[in-house]
Amino acid sequence: MYRQISPSATLLLNEQSASIAGSGQEVFRFGFGQSPFPVCEVLENALKQNAYRKEYTEVQGLKSLREKVAQFHQTFEQRPVSADRIFIAPGSKSLLYTIMCAYTDAVVLIPAPAWVSYAPQAQLLGHESLLMQTCFEDRYRLTPEILEQSLAKVAKKHKTLLVVLNTPGNPDGLSYTQSELQALTTVLRKYSALVISDEIYGPLHHEGRHVSIAKYYPEATFVTSGLSKWAGAGGWRLGIAILPQDYDPQLKASMLGIASETYSCASAPIQHAAIVAYSGHPLLEKYVINERSILKGIGQLIHKEVTEAGLRAHMPEGGFYLLVDFSLYRDQFTRIGITGDLEVCAKILAQTGVALLPGRSFGLPSEDLAARLAYVDFDGEGALAEIALQPWSDELSEKYAEKMSRGIKKLRLFLKSLPH
Repeated sequence: MYRQISPSATLLLNEQSASIAGSGQEVFRFGFGQSPFPVCEVLENALKQNAYRKEYTEVQGLKSLREKVAQFHQTFEQRPVSADRIFIAPGSKSLLYTIMCAYTDAVVLIPAPAWVSYAPQAQLLGHESLLMQTCFEDRYRLTPEILEQSLAKVAKKHKTLLVVLNTPGNPDGLSYTQSELQALTTVLRKYSALVISDEIYGPLHHEGRHVSIAKYYPEATFVTSGLSKWAGAGGWRLGIAILPQDYDPQLKASMLGIASETYSCASAPIQHAAIVAYSGHPLLEKYVINERSILKGIGQLIHKEVTEAGLRAHMPEGGFYLLVDFSLYRDQFTRIGITGDLEVCAKILAQTGVALLPGRSFGLPSEDLAARLAYVDFDGEGALAEIALQPWSDELSEKYAEKMSRGIKKLRLFLKSLPH
């Protein structure tokens, strides 16, 4: 017998899209969420300069890098962070798994919609997982009421309560406000729950106003992040985790043991290059500011076009995602025998070449008819060159989102063609 773990839905859709494109049909790639921006030249040069390094590093990560990461996040999150609390790994996904693995008799509580790997990781570890359903009307944010009901349901059965948050969120592009985080903190403290706060998109908050729950709940919050989104370096596989304030030394020992028996350490050349990433280099700081401006402009344009097509979606606040709600077309889809989001996305892909990822991949009920749209199918290198010469504008958003706009136009025509 083998473990029954489905392949990552995002990677599978990317393969399906490539297959359709190979047949000659134009594909509008809204499904795969990879940064469109090139790695900043400053980081490229740092990696070249350190390519000769071949040694294994400390399991926890280079001390010099951990010190830079601590300084970076202390400023970014506006709270004390020390190097002894930093873990470096080949991707934040490894660290999410390591944190979950460190606990026995744990239940992992996940607000849905949620990134596709949280629940499978809990399943691999034998942890119970509980999806906490949110809704469009609440901006897909976990409310204190839902959190209270969920924690009360599992508190007597499990010693460790692990709540996963993701802000800005994948698949919705939305962030928690300060007041929302404070309200959740009150409930979390009541149940002595732990939080794993996935903040990989934090530096890409469109207004540069990311807020971490660790600011209000430092004693029980893990923060994970890395270079894949804000540095455009997904394939570099450099993730970081920050342990809770006043952590239990046995927790750290457990995590070090798990890491040493699985991934050993992150790549030495990548770690040395990452020191530059977390050192506040002015060109990198400008790079991130420009990314935010571009993503904000294109996100607002795509949101406008999606809503004009008759779909519901909240304006994105960070990262590069929209969660699109097709429920206003429920009757039309029912008339052609379609009642679930997977069938909706399959029909749209076949008819229009528009690739979307169904909401069920993120834990939403199929009948909600939701789908994730990643607005990354544009020339990120050209956009960065353009914004270096002039402020970002609506005209530039239209220029660089031209292909995506054509895709949404095709989607709009398809929706109009449905039987009324």
